[in-house]
Amino acid sequence: MSKVLIIGAGGVAAVTVKKCARLTALFSEIYLASRTVSKCEALQAEVGIERVKKVYAVDADFAHEVEAVINDCQPDLVVNLALPYQDLAIMDACLACNVNYLDTANYEPKDVAKFEYSWQWAYQERFAEKGLMALLGSGFDPGVTNVYTAYAAKHYFDEIHYLDIVDCNGGDHGQAFATNFNPEINIREITQRGRYWQDGEWLETEPLSVREDLHYQNIGTRASYLMYHEELESIVKHFPTIKRARFWMTFGDAYLNHLKVLEGIGMTSIEPIDFNGQQIAPLEFLKAVLPNPGSLAEGYTGMTCIGTYITGVKDGKTKTIFIYNNCDHAVCNEEVGAQAVSYTTGVPAMIGAALMLNGTWHQEGVINMEQMDPDPFMAMLNEHGLPWHVMECDSSPFTQ
Repeated sequence: MSKVLIIGAGGVAAVTVKKCARLTALFSEIYLASRTVSKCEALQAEVGIERVKKVYAVDADFAHEVEAVINDCQPDLVVNLALPYQDLAIMDACLACNVNYLDTANYEPKDVAKFEYSWQWAYQERFAEKGLMALLGSGFDPGVTNVYTAYAAKHYFDEIHYLDIVDCNGGDHGQAFATNFNPEINIREITQRGRYWQDGEWLETEPLSVREDLHYQNIGTRASYLMYHEELESIVKHFPTIKRARFWMTFGDAYLNHLKVLEGIGMTSIEPIDFNGQQIAPLEFLKAVLPNPGSLAEGYTGMTCIGTYITGVKDGKTKTIFIYNNCDHAVCNEEVGAQAVSYTTGVPAMIGAALMLNGTWHQEGVINMEQMDPDPFMAMLNEHGLPWHVMECDSSPFTQ
């Protein structure tokens, strides 16, 4: 008997709930909580009340509200698929109630467009003292890309020297401008300065100022831009032989033009303004008028390609490999009614939870994905809709 409480009811949570619901032997009882309880009720109706036993309204900004839910349903694991602003409150609640924790994205303060692991790593001793595990970043990037790195280190290299994570969405949703996950989080992430690791220090670039035209399997060549992404921070910590680590994401010209205009008129700002006597951040208003990412699945065509280029040394020889996954939007919609970006995050959340609940993965404290044995996770990716491939390369595809 394994009971799981999932907090959040957006596109990613919908995928995770549906995937967990199919594994009856492992996820014997599922509970669901969100600020908007009607979304929980809709998911419960879709998968069946015999699988989602109970739903709750909760404001996860407040640890005491999360504690009340945990105390009522008594889960073995809390899966946090809420907003990154809420990570610490949910971790506090898990500590208070002596329950294990998992999330897919690291904490960031609501009033500062900055994300890093320092706030969550600070919980290491508190979780370890209670014999609890807090697994961070069990999505795709972060998440699967971390596990790809650990898998490569275990099976392909004696030392890893260069790491480039690449994320391409080659799909078409037919919208003039839309984000594939929470618009507020997505735009905050994209408009930050770029940041990468080189020779023992972090270097910064202007937002989206460094470009590579990269070929993506089954998609083609796409413009890819250097960004900062949180998995770089933990990977370079746990693989100290890495000399350079970077993250790249593709954007089309139309998307970038829309974003430039929105930035130019202040719509991406997180600084509150006075509107008819109310304080509102322009980005929060923009989020309200943009399409809901969960609504994009119907008619979405094309696929994603997300993977990790790794160069290192094996038996004294330099080699490069690319570990990647292609995920088809239409196939995801047919299976679980979601687009591929939600699917590629929701499935790894389920897999991380499964490995924690069945005891395959357990380590006391605050743990990043690459610290665990990658093999069982990689096997489950193949079994649950995210098959991966390893391609040996003649050389790195990067020109800079």
